[in-house]
Amino acid sequence: MSGPLAGYKVLDMSRILAGPWAGQLLADMGAEVIKIERPVVGDDTRHWGPPYLKDRFGNNTEDAAYYFCANRGKKSVTVDITQPEGQKIIRQLAAQADVLIENYKVGGLKKYGLDYSSLSVLNPRLVYCSITGFGQTGPYADRPGYDFLIQGMGGLMSITGEPTDSHGNGGPVRAGVAVTDLFSGMYAANAIQGALLERHSSDLGQYIDIALLDVQTAVLANQASNYLIGGEVPGRIGNSHPNIVPYQAFATQDGHLILAVGNDAQFQRFCDVIGQPQLALDSRYASNRARVENRETLCSQISDLLQRNNTDDWLQRFENNSIPCGPINGIDQVFNDLQIVARKMQISIADKRAGEIPGVANPIKYSRSTLDYAVPPPELGSSTESILGEYLEYSALEITALRNKSII
Repeated sequence: MSGPLAGYKVLDMSRILAGPWAGQLLADMGAEVIKIERPVVGDDTRHWGPPYLKDRFGNNTEDAAYYFCANRGKKSVTVDITQPEGQKIIRQLAAQADVLIENYKVGGLKKYGLDYSSLSVLNPRLVYCSITGFGQTGPYADRPGYDFLIQGMGGLMSITGEPTDSHGNGGPVRAGVAVTDLFSGMYAANAIQGALLERHSSDLGQYIDIALLDVQTAVLANQASNYLIGGEVPGRIGNSHPNIVPYQAFATQDGHLILAVGNDAQFQRFCDVIGQPQLALDSRYASNRARVENRETLCSQISDLLQRNNTDDWLQRFENNSIPCGPINGIDQVFNDLQIVARKMQISIADKRAGEIPGVANPIKYSRSTLDYAVPPPELGSSTESILGEYLEYSALEITALRNKSII
């Protein structure tokens, strides 16, 4: 059985991460995704290295590793949309497409006649998704938006990192990957599929407005609820959990481990394992509510006890007693983890330049549908001539003329 989105055609006019992440998810599910890029330059992330992909002979190619995380399964077509001939190509492709994804500044495509209002006249069934920093409305709409500043503005950094101590140590920290971009891509892909489902009944496409700041606010999740319902502004508490104790990283004799004790029964077993069964009977710690209120004294005792033994020994003892725990792995350890190996989360895609390109699998696992990893992230403009010739029926002479004028 082919992917669940087989037969759908997506025009991906986005670059960097949020839009391409959405496009890659749709491609994994079987949609045909045509990536529109600037001639010569292409997607900015092609140049965000080192490291760069190496060819079969060990030489660097022109494409950075960053680009490969979000562009598999796509066809690359280079078009200069600032020129009338380039705009015509996009309009012709949009007339055939089911979906268009773009992340230009608000109004950036309107001057070229490539905005939703213009293209929906040509194709009323088009689902058009715009991804911007702040959305199409509001006082910040015209501002450029980047993941790092959105993590700050959207509250994530105010709850990430160690609290500042009396010596000025600690402070806000961004997440280690561009999580706002990634969440925005996921929301965009979800919204697109919802619009495609709705189209079955209405036979009409629609416009989707995704803002990074909206997304970051939405994924504050329980921290937002804690504030809106509890009335207290959450702060930075390092690796601790605001609502569960003990639920954090602890130092051991030779490293660190994570404890995630989520209920009172687990806490009782935990106390037995560490040789302190009386802690579970202590009124200060007998319930999660009490443990949250007495976090500092409890965690101080746990910290002292765990430093008396090494990480592997503690992990084995906790796992044997069904106490949620885990190591803090480096990325190399992640890909060597037995569970990650068993779940086939590392993939390899055949590529004519490099022989093969390693990558990370989509985590979705269907019982019948399959995800497709056969097509590697494309070389810049590798499908330009085939798309123009086969889809739009441009002649070889017309294609040559466009290339000579640097339109493609």
